[in-house]
Amino acid sequence: MDPIGTGQRLRARAARKLVRQKNQRLPEVVKAGPANPLGTRAIYLADGLLRIHGTNDPSSIGTNASSGCFRMYREDVEELYDMVQPGTRVIVQR
Repeated sequence: MDPIGTGQRLRARAARKLVRQKNQRLPEVVKAGPANPLGTRAIYLADGLLRIHGTNDPSSIGTNASSGCFRMYREDVEELYDMVQPGTRVIVQR
């Protein structure tokens, strides 16, 4: 299988633009930190169009609730973020 992304942690601007097109009531920028609804960490894949991140809605984990991102419990994504490095090969399987 080919990797979907390479673990890049940049290029968020393109992802934000797509999300805001779907819901223009969202702020243009949500600062990083504990008040961010995605949690304190996000791992950007596929040129920033796909992310592994936390959520402020734990009931959405494992569902088709986002724009293709993988939602995890905040503490789990924080642990994963510390374990991987930019360039880590990521394979997504159904």
